[in-house]
Amino acid sequence: MKGFLSLLLICISSASACPHLCTCNGSQVDCSSRSLTSSSLPTRFPAGTTELYLHNNVLTHLPNGLLDNLPSLRQVSLHNNSWVCDCGVLYLRAWLLSHPAGLRSHTGVNCSSPPDLRGRLVVYLTEDEVLESCHYWYCDLALVSQVCLFVFVMVQAALLVALIVFLRRFERLSREARRTTEESFTAGEGQKENYYSPLEGSSI
Repeated sequence: MKGFLSLLLICISSASACPHLCTCNGSQVDCSSRSLTSSSLPTRFPAGTTELYLHNNVLTHLPNGLLDNLPSLRQVSLHNNSWVCDCGVLYLRAWLLSHPAGLRSHTGVNCSSPPDLRGRLVVYLTEDEVLESCHYWYCDLALVSQVCLFVFVMVQAALLVALIVFLRRFERLSREARRTTEESFTAGEGQKENYYSPLEGSSI
């Protein structure tokens, strides 16, 4: 029973602990101006957070579900970040759409890329625009894959040509060695015949 209570206290304290690299003041969590990226962003915030400041960082997207377990959250600042409006922005867009447009969280949340969406407010992006940016990213990936495949095929072709050249050279060397062996054998037989011929004449 004591072990269960201890585990429960640890879970409660971890859930209410201030995230690393952030400062907390009551229910306010300030993670602004920390040069945080989407990968270095804390994975959870205290459950009682009412205000969350994430502005002036280098965030490109929010991890899925990051803000879902904060029922008391009333204000989020997300401006001055490097939001990439591809498939990764879908969660942020859905979260913004599910909250009143008058919230401060909607202000300054602009796309930094791709080029055709730069400067657009994330909350006003249509689903087709986001999916089109996903297709744009997939096209780049497909192009890179094709280039890698072409390089791989060229390397394989070069190795095949080198193998063919090596086999032909090996075959030529084998023929020359076989011919040299045959010539040496023939010369040896001739010397034997020349050696035995005088002996036969003298015995007669």
